[in-house]
Amino acid sequence: MADRLYIFDTTLRDGEQVPGCQLNTVEKIEVAKRLEELGVDIIEAGFPISSPGDFKSVVEISKAVTWPTICALSRAIEKDIDIAADALKYAKKGRIHTGIGTSPYHIKYKLKSNEDEIIERATRAVAHAKKYVEDVEFYAEDSGRTDNEYLAKVIEAVIAAGATVVNIPDTTGYCLPQEYGEKIRFLKENVKNIDKAIISTHCHNDLGMATANTMSGILNGARQAEVTLNGIGERAGNTSLEEVTMILKSHKEIGIDTNINSKNIYQMSRLVSTLMNMPVQPNKAIVGRNAFAHSSGIHQDGVLKHRENYEIIDPVDVGINESSIVLTARSGRAALKHRLNVLGYELDKTKLDGVYEKFLRLADRKKDIKDEDVTQLVGSIKKEDRRLKLEYLQVVTGKGLESMASVRISIAGESFESSSTGNGPVDAAIKAIKLIIKRKVILEEFLIQAITRGSDDVGKVHMQVLHEKQIYYGFGANTDIITASAEAFIDALNKIPARK
Repeated sequence: MADRLYIFDTTLRDGEQVPGCQLNTVEKIEVAKRLEELGVDIIEAGFPISSPGDFKSVVEISKAVTWPTICALSRAIEKDIDIAADALKYAKKGRIHTGIGTSPYHIKYKLKSNEDEIIERATRAVAHAKKYVEDVEFYAEDSGRTDNEYLAKVIEAVIAAGATVVNIPDTTGYCLPQEYGEKIRFLKENVKNIDKAIISTHCHNDLGMATANTMSGILNGARQAEVTLNGIGERAGNTSLEEVTMILKSHKEIGIDTNINSKNIYQMSRLVSTLMNMPVQPNKAIVGRNAFAHSSGIHQDGVLKHRENYEIIDPVDVGINESSIVLTARSGRAALKHRLNVLGYELDKTKLDGVYEKFLRLADRKKDIKDEDVTQLVGSIKKEDRRLKLEYLQVVTGKGLESMASVRISIAGESFESSSTGNGPVDAAIKAIKLIIKRKVILEEFLIQAITRGSDDVGKVHMQVLHEKQIYYGFGANTDIITASAEAFIDALNKIPARK
């Protein structure tokens, strides 16, 4: 049976400390509910004494969330702990997270104290928190730069005082992975009562080693990891939830599982990015735009032949429909042929060679090769031979009116008509078309883009439809955006293989 790693998400506390990324209470509740769906075990909802807004957020999240533990941060100060406990009064499972600095830097320069007094303050804080909740976590701030023997004394004392979780933060991101792992192992081997508490990691990314340090801590006995979505947090950020989750999922031999539903990761990443107005860097592991994108011809050919040639994670496992084959000057024939097939074109070798030569010349001049560029390269290969054609479309819509669409479609030369109402003219038109084709298709993506400018713009519509677990792409362009949408939908339908 695999070991269990508890995921402690601090997106709403440490993550929200990033300048310009503050969320209001409603937004925090939305994120918290989605973290619950993701399978996070502990949600650090805020630092209640820091502001009335943070206090309110902890209260409201406690009410809104059902099964995860709700955690409130405090310093090793009685008033902080009292306020944290008050904020947690509605939590089904509450945890107070209290602590103090233990490194020579913090003891001498920040706290102006001494080692003995720090231990006394730490144990007093834990004992006070224990009056309110059974679940008390203690953080030894700047553990990364704390002498291991002194750190062991602190940890042993706070566990004796009632701490159920002991957090060993690499607050400044200073440790090397081996060094941090050895610190966790030292505590496992030298703290007599360590079996009474869970060891937690909390690593920062100042030197780009947050995830490596966290994994080293886990491999040496830590069983809680403190993380954030997209790795956001103070300065260079925290350990990324998605990275730790997928490392453990990819390396089954480690024998440690989480409760995370990885298929919700990508959607959750985008929600946090949008609400916090903090874009995800394109090359970010797991959730970056380029994480499953291939532009090199060698890589593209390998992925098209067998995905695992160049992908150790199936994009579906993190909530992404499929890998992206990006056409550039470095793309090969395999990638171009694949894209042409997606767009509905089947070319023999001679025609493909001719189009590929044109493609290379265009790619040398243009960074981004779009689908319309590929369509134009095909040139003489037209769409007149498509099975489905839009012959007629009439839409009635307006303020106070229910939108209704009537369509006539030619299928292999035979005409069929249908009408439907819908939530807007495009929805009505698509529903009417569905009544004719009688195939179960789901509209996955609908994108409208203007080609020119002004009220007489030509609108370009891009659609993705799902049929029997396969994605099909459609495109349409017209000055009437409803017609363009219907054409795009029919274009996608034409690419679905005919029933036998």
